[in-house]
Amino acid sequence: MKAPIFDREKIQINVAKIKKAGKTFEIVIDPDLAIEYRKGKDIDINEILKSKEIFYDAKKGLEASQHEMSNIFKTDDTLEIAKMILKQGEIQLTNEYRKKIIEEKKKKIIDAICRNAVDARTGLPIPPERIESAMQEAKVHIDEYKPAEQQVEKIIKSLRLIIPIKFEVKKIQLKVPAQYASKSYSIIKEYSKIIKQEWLNDGSFTCQMEIPSGIEQEFFDKINKLTHGDIESEIIK
Repeated sequence: MKAPIFDREKIQINVAKIKKAGKTFEIVIDPDLAIEYRKGKDIDINEILKSKEIFYDAKKGLEASQHEMSNIFKTDDTLEIAKMILKQGEIQLTNEYRKKIIEEKKKKIIDAICRNAVDARTGLPIPPERIESAMQEAKVHIDEYKPAEQQVEKIIKSLRLIIPIKFEVKKIQLKVPAQYASKSYSIIKEYSKIIKQEWLNDGSFTCQMEIPSGIEQEFFDKINKLTHGDIESEIIK
């Protein structure tokens, strides 16, 4: 009976691989855990590995020689070898997983721009759809390995050729009556950076806060709904 022949392009596995002494060694991994492990997170190697074997070619199921691994890695402990591959080698992701990661990072980047930037011409927030359209027009590249937050600045430089983006932070003096103060505090912390704060004798709360212009309207919609508009606010110049 012939051994089954697999279509390599249809086998969807994520691997980490390393080349040593002219040989390639691969392990089959959970990509999310492997990436977190590479960042330094303490994760049990057994949770990362989908298979405990070390392969020359994981898709073909060609297991590496124990004798050869021992000579090259100076250990016959497959888990220790797997750790070396994860730390020193290349994480190779399936196209399906790469697309998923890129889409997730794109959403985070768009959200970060929406929350922190406004249209320089109008001073109004920029809709997410407009930012996504501009990213496509600018042919923005999103790095699946790099945190979304670290990619925002570079992407904005590309978008400024299409949209007049401006980052603006407003400083606001806010006072909330006693009956709404406690519930309002969590919203204020969520949306802004509190510079100064004070709980007054009557139970009311007052603070100076900094808030990105892109989410100013969203913040006031939320705080006004909670307090029925019973707040005092003033922009500090």
